[in-house]
Amino acid sequence: MMLSRAKPAVGSTPPQGDRRRKKGKKVPQLEELLAGRDFTGAIALLEFQRHAGEQQEDADLWIGYCAFHLGDYKRALEEYEALTKQPSCNPDVWVNLACTYFFLGMYTQAEQAALKAPKSRLQNRLLFHLAHKFSDEKKLMNSHQNLQDITEDQLSLASIHYMRSHYQEAIDIYKCILLENREYLALNVYVALCYYKLDYYDVSQEVLAVYLQQVPDSTIALNLKACNHFRLYNGKAAEAELKNLTDSASSSFEFGKELIKHNLVVFRGGEGALQVLPPLVDVIPEARLNLVIYYLRQDDVQEAYNLIKDLEPTAPQEYILKGVVNAALGQEMDSRDHLKIAQQFFQLVGESASECDTIPGRQCMASCFFLLRQFANVLIYLNSVKSYFYNDDTFNFNYAQAKASMGLFSEAEEVFLLIQSEKIKNDFVYLSWLARCYIMNKKPQLAWKLYLKMETSGESFNLLQLIANDCYKMRQFYYAAKAFDVLERLDSNPEFWEGKRGACVGVFQMILAGREAKETLREVLHLLRSTGNSQVEYIIRIMKKWAKENRVPV
Repeated sequence: MMLSRAKPAVGSTPPQGDRRRKKGKKVPQLEELLAGRDFTGAIALLEFQRHAGEQQEDADLWIGYCAFHLGDYKRALEEYEALTKQPSCNPDVWVNLACTYFFLGMYTQAEQAALKAPKSRLQNRLLFHLAHKFSDEKKLMNSHQNLQDITEDQLSLASIHYMRSHYQEAIDIYKCILLENREYLALNVYVALCYYKLDYYDVSQEVLAVYLQQVPDSTIALNLKACNHFRLYNGKAAEAELKNLTDSASSSFEFGKELIKHNLVVFRGGEGALQVLPPLVDVIPEARLNLVIYYLRQDDVQEAYNLIKDLEPTAPQEYILKGVVNAALGQEMDSRDHLKIAQQFFQLVGESASECDTIPGRQCMASCFFLLRQFANVLIYLNSVKSYFYNDDTFNFNYAQAKASMGLFSEAEEVFLLIQSEKIKNDFVYLSWLARCYIMNKKPQLAWKLYLKMETSGESFNLLQLIANDCYKMRQFYYAAKAFDVLERLDSNPEFWEGKRGACVGVFQMILAGREAKETLREVLHLLRSTGNSQVEYIIRIMKKWAKENRVPV
C-alpha cells in the first residue's frame, strides 16, 4: 500500500545525529530496511529519529506503512488517523486509512475513508473488495469494469474469484502473471491454495514446493503444507509440519499465530476447541464453522444451530454445514421445517455447476434424496463416491441404510458390519436396521443377540417389537414367539398375546412340516404356559397329544 509520491528524504550528507554514533558502526538507512522488508527495523529507526528530533519528511506515513505490513493494523490505524487530523494532510492518506480499516474488518468505515481519497487504482481495488464484502453486485461490477490489465488489478480480480469459490478462474490469472513474472514466487502459494480448495492436495503440494525451496520458513506456506498433509494423511502428520512454526512464529505476525492455533485444534480432532475457537470466530472465517462442527460432534445440536443460524452462507462449505445442522436439529426436534431447509441447502450445492461433479456435491445430492426418502437416487450418488470412503463409518452408516431401504439386505449387512465406531454401533437406528438385515437374511438368532445385549429401556422395547413383527413376517416363528413372549410380560396389550399365539402355532406347523427341530416344541410349550389366557390350555393339549403320539419328550 506504499504511497506513489512518498519517498524517504535521505540526502547525500549524513545528518548531524551521526556524530553521536560509535566509530565504525553503520546505522542502516530507511531505504535499505524497506528494500529488505525489515519493517520492525524500519519502525525502530523511525521512532528513534522521532524521539531524537531527527524525524524525516513523511516519517509518520512510513511508520503507518511499516506497521500495516507487519500486520499491526491497530498501530497503523493510530498513525493514519492522526495524519488525517492534520491541516496539511496528504489526501492519499485516506486510502491507506481505508485499507487499514478493511483489514480490521471495519468495512463501513473503510468505505467512508476510501470515498474521501482521490480516485486511484488502489482506491478502485479497495472499493471492489468492499462491494464483495457488502454483497453489492452493482458496485462490484462497476469496480470490475474499472480494473485494468496490470498486475495489481489482476491480482485483485483473482482474489475476488477465490473468495467467490471460482478457483479455476483464479488459477488461470495467477498462472498468466507467473508466465510473465517468474520472480513472483509467492503466487505459487496462491495457486497451491486454489488447488487445495479444489481438493487436488497432491498438486497443491507440488506447486507449494516451488516456493518453499526459496522461502523454507514461510508461515503461510508451511501452514498450507500442513493442511495438505491433514487431508492426504492424518492430523498427526499435519501437526508434525507445524512443529517448527509453533515455536518460531514471530510475535509480529499475530495473524500467523492465530491461524496456527486454529489449525492445531482441527488437526487434534477438536482438542481445546472451546478455549481456542470462540475468540477467533470473528477473526478467522473457518473458526465459526469448526466450532459448529465441534458442537455437532459433542451432540450439542442446539448450540451448533445458535452459532450458525444468522450466518449468510456464501461458500459451498457454509451451505453444507447449515444443511447438516438443520438436518440434525430437524431429526432431534422432529421438525419438518428444519428438514426441508436442510434438503434445500443440500440440493442447492449438489446442483450447482461448480460442485455437481465434486465429492461433496455428490454427497449433498445423496443427502437431499435421503431426506426425500428417494433411496434409489441416494445409491446412485453414494455408489459414485464409495471408493473414497471405504473406512468412513459415517458414510457406511448412511450407505447401509440406503441399501436396506431398497431391500438389499445382504449388501446392507456387510456394510453395517464394517462400522467400527462404538457410538454408531450403540445407536438405536444402527441396531434396528442391523436386526432387520439379520432377519431378512435368515439369521434371526443374531438379531435376538442384539436385543439380549441391550439394557431394558424404551429402545429395547421398540427393538423387541421390530424383531417380533419382522420374524413373524419372514416365518421365523420361533424367535417371533420369544419376542412376543417378552413383550407380553412387559405390556398386557392383547395384540402381543395374539402375536405370541400365532407364532407358537407357526412353530408347531414348521415342526409338522419337518422344517423345525421337534425338540423346539418343549420351549414353545414353556412359552405358552407363562400366559394366563384361557385359550392356552386348548393349544397346549393339542401340542402335547401330538408329542405323545410321535414320542417327542416335552
